[in-house]
Amino acid sequence: MANELDRVPQFYLDPGYIYFSKAPLNLYAVLGSCVAVCIWDENLKIGGMSHYLYPKSPSKDKTTSKYGDVAVLSLIKMMEKAGAKRESMYAQIVGGAHPPFLRNNRDSLGDKNVEIAREILSKKGIRIASEDTGGTMGRKIVFNTYTGHLMVLKVYKIRRDDWILEIKD
Repeated sequence: MANELDRVPQFYLDPGYIYFSKAPLNLYAVLGSCVAVCIWDENLKIGGMSHYLYPKSPSKDKTTSKYGDVAVLSLIKMMEKAGAKRESMYAQIVGGAHPPFLRNNRDSLGDKNVEIAREILSKKGIRIASEDTGGTMGRKIVFNTYTGHLMVLKVYKIRRDDWILEIKD
């Protein structure tokens, strides 16, 4: 993975956004209760990431990528428009943490964010290759759109400077 980090352009994906690339790219994100869904097509070697904050859009006039039901479906559509087939796509779900004082609460925002991803991917017939979800720790991630590799670094506390990634050329 170290060589993959140095060789391709890099992009930090803020919460509430989607990024898809036909060209090799490293996508970075920092997650708490948010969820990132990374989808990769093994035949075309293309991929993307959705990084959403909430599970479901509250109404039809608020259909933005801040919501998992919009973000995951939008990423799938982008992949298909580029020629990807569902049978050659793999998904990875990351995030959905919740604070320690909500540890026994099964209705936490993080849990709901993870569940919507599973539900949509299952309905669309896209295999889930891996999950690193739940718990109380935040995550810093790097997803390579060419190889489909995902690196997850778990952190006890997400600091303000974790949200700002300075990438040097």
